[in-house]
Amino acid sequence: MDKVNNRYISNLTRDTYALVLAGGRGSRLHELTNWRAKPALYFGGKFRIIDFPLSNCINSGIRNVGVLTQYKSHSLIRHLVRGWGHFKKELGESIEILPASQRFSEDWYQGTADAVYQNIDIIKTELPKYVMILSGDHIYRMDYGPMLAQHVESGAKMTVSCMSVPVEQARGAFGVIGVDGNNQVTGFIEKPSEPETLPHDPSQCLASMGNYVFDTEFLIEQLEQDSQNPGSDHDFGKDIIPSIIDNHKVCAFDFKKSAKNHSYWRDVGTLDSYWEANMELVSPVPELNLYDKRWPIWTYQEQLPPAKFVWEHESSPGEALNSLVSGGCIISGASVKQSICFSNVTVKSASVVTESVLLPEVEIGKNCIIKKAIIDRGCTIPDGTIIGENHEKDIERGFRVSENGVVLVTSEML
Repeated sequence: MDKVNNRYISNLTRDTYALVLAGGRGSRLHELTNWRAKPALYFGGKFRIIDFPLSNCINSGIRNVGVLTQYKSHSLIRHLVRGWGHFKKELGESIEILPASQRFSEDWYQGTADAVYQNIDIIKTELPKYVMILSGDHIYRMDYGPMLAQHVESGAKMTVSCMSVPVEQARGAFGVIGVDGNNQVTGFIEKPSEPETLPHDPSQCLASMGNYVFDTEFLIEQLEQDSQNPGSDHDFGKDIIPSIIDNHKVCAFDFKKSAKNHSYWRDVGTLDSYWEANMELVSPVPELNLYDKRWPIWTYQEQLPPAKFVWEHESSPGEALNSLVSGGCIISGASVKQSICFSNVTVKSASVVTESVLLPEVEIGKNCIIKKAIIDRGCTIPDGTIIGENHEKDIERGFRVSENGVVLVTSEML
């Protein structure tokens, strides 16, 4: 991209206010979200899910961001204050926390559109040309600049970011978009049981990523109209988009075509998809490159000592193979293979951990076998425990076993 286009996009991002929808419960993650909102869930060894859309904003040049919180938000708010509270409003940048505060209603946020409507006074105060609505519970790397540029050049009132996904994956899970030859949206159905397929590939459909760009005045107008509709669910996918596509220009932005080799996007809304997305990171060349200095993922992290591997013996070497191991971890005479250890994890002598995700401050006792498991923060696994080898016994002990055989263990289960 030449300098003129770079300058053009930078002007657009400065005139954009981003709102990150981070109030989701994530019920399909079961006990993992009993005490935290889904965007606050740990991912990738040292990050939280919310860090990815926020880092996309900062790396794209969007420096005015509001984060809308609701469900069990203490952990999320604490993380945002610690890791994202250093922006200076006097320099034209800010990341503000916008909890459900009932300014326009006696209710909490009733849907995605209602969450934005209840903060409509903040949008009017910021007075941006464009408002970007972003999902706060997906893992992805995306430069929002090209999407903004397409939105302006197309003359659309709204632009929906989308990507092609297998029909089986989209069924009952994603909003599915129909488009014409000019990328104008002609249909939108939220989580259909029979998604509309692509004309050139009946195995694929066009799924919404939950990211939208609006002209500000148009957004305010639509939100105010929707707020007066007693039959509405006050949701962008269910109500706003279907109500405007017939009378207003709404365009689709094809994320895969724009990002080319960097079109990474994962919905980590189930235990299996969460485990799989983490496991992808231990491959030699993962699709999501966390080591790319040109697109850093920002987060809050404690000041911790380096990871430590001790006891050089053939029977208990203290090793980690094809794994991610964060600061503060101690692998003591144990073997960790194809796994992710978050901060301050301890694995003790003669234990073997394979294909597992160990969240912060987990302690694995001696002589344990942990296989294909997710161990929640702060769990202490007793000596001699075996997890993941016999699912019937796992269930008898109160652990949750997913459809694909991932075992979830939380402190309450222990």
